[in-house]
Amino acid sequence: MTTASSSPRRGGGLLARIAQPLLLLAVMWVVRVLDDLLPGDANREFGLRSWALDGLDGVLFGPGLHAGWPHLLANSLPFLVLGVLVALDGIGRFWAVTALIAVVGGLGTWIFNAPGVVTVGASGLVFGYFGYLLFRAFVAPSLGHGILYALIATAVAFVYGGSMLMGVFGAPAGVSWQAHLFGAVGGGLAAIATRPRRRAAA
Repeated sequence: MTTASSSPRRGGGLLARIAQPLLLLAVMWVVRVLDDLLPGDANREFGLRSWALDGLDGVLFGPGLHAGWPHLLANSLPFLVLGVLVALDGIGRFWAVTALIAVVGGLGTWIFNAPGVVTVGASGLVFGYFGYLLFRAFVAPSLGHGILYALIATAVAFVYGGSMLMGVFGAPAGVSWQAHLFGAVGGGLAAIATRPRRRAAA
């Protein structure tokens, strides 16, 4: 007998969970459209500017901004695939994981990038979701969950592992390996911080 009930809707229904990364991606697309239509440069105004205190708001806004449509299109599919896999763990956990990745990835980029460099894009979140899915297998609440998560992590690593490694160790000029690396670190920390507690039996 467990000490707490486990409602199947505790983290939201299946469609509601899937809707979370879709909603976030839709916001990115709307922002991209508005940036094309409105005067000014949202990336310069709201992007993460390293070593500048007034650039720290980019920790919040930077992941939703992109340098152009090719940049956004390149991030959209992996963001959606990995984001949905994270969101299946629950709505609250999805947003907690996303926030932790944004903070750790953003601060790491702010500190370790060259002064004045502006960083934008959802790739930090993509790498963070990747890191979360890999580390989740090690903090699973049961052996069965651990095996399931390990299988998912193996599939994710098979599909995205090569490009993730290249995104950190072989990133071309103009691509922030810092955002990729610290995003992945944030994802691993998020897996630990949001790990489900084992229920005590009575």
